[in-house]
Amino acid sequence: LKTKEGNVRVTRELAGHNGYLSCCRFLSDKQILTSSGDTTCALWDIETGQQTTTLTGHEGDVNCISLAPDMNTFISGSCDTTTKLWDIRDGMSNQTFHGHELDINSIAFMSNGLNFATGSDDATCRMFDIRSDQQLGCYTGESIVCGITSVAFSKSGRILFAGYDDYNCHCWDVLRQERSAQLMSHENRVSCLGINAEYGGAVNEVKGHPLDNNLLLSASKDNSLRLWNLKTKRCIMVLGGLEGHRDEVLSCDFDLNASFIMSCSMDHSVKLWSLQTDEVQSAIDS
Repeated sequence: LKTKEGNVRVTRELAGHNGYLSCCRFLSDKQILTSSGDTTCALWDIETGQQTTTLTGHEGDVNCISLAPDMNTFISGSCDTTTKLWDIRDGMSNQTFHGHELDINSIAFMSNGLNFATGSDDATCRMFDIRSDQQLGCYTGESIVCGITSVAFSKSGRILFAGYDDYNCHCWDVLRQERSAQLMSHENRVSCLGINAEYGGAVNEVKGHPLDNNLLLSASKDNSLRLWNLKTKRCIMVLGGLEGHRDEVLSCDFDLNASFIMSCSMDHSVKLWSLQTDEVQSAIDS
């Protein structure tokens, strides 16, 4: 990790999946959840660095996961064209949702924890309802011929934002199932909604700081992560180098206390980065 003050080492590296790591999420300060190209999801104990549960059921790469607001369940999207609902407490898949025709690249729970949206290479976004176990809506158009790489809901849940391979972002009215706006400003594929900055490669995911609205974390195809100050619009630190990832970084997350950053990569590894050092705090405060 490079700051204005010097270098900070990676706190911990976790290895256990047999494929690339597509997504990572903190469950608590002691447990994390990952998905992988080896068709599995996994729960990890941070202290021991070991997998505690392997969740199997998909027949293709697991590209994305989204945690429910209650943190007891999560959904996963896969290259097998299905999404699955999992119970973290017993490691079992309770429901499987069908509808897409190609890889599912992104998935997001609505804030009510009862509905979720998906984005796929089949050029559609879809909305599903967990209680009725069925699809509620499909969001696409005749002019849309490329895949969706990222989906996210507005705070109210009325608008579904979707990033596409043709560099555009479409805003969909969830209830009317029609496009309400189209944003065209990116110069590369929209891998994750939220940031468009000078980078050595496309940005795969962004995460807001849980305690400071002025800080944003991004993960990139250039093998690094960067922490940004949104007020000054400047990068304040780069997480990379010799101890960093050896391939593109696909996903990133903060723990709830913003003490650690987690990242996962095409290099099959999960890395934990500590923010609890004088060097890091100096870079953030400067």
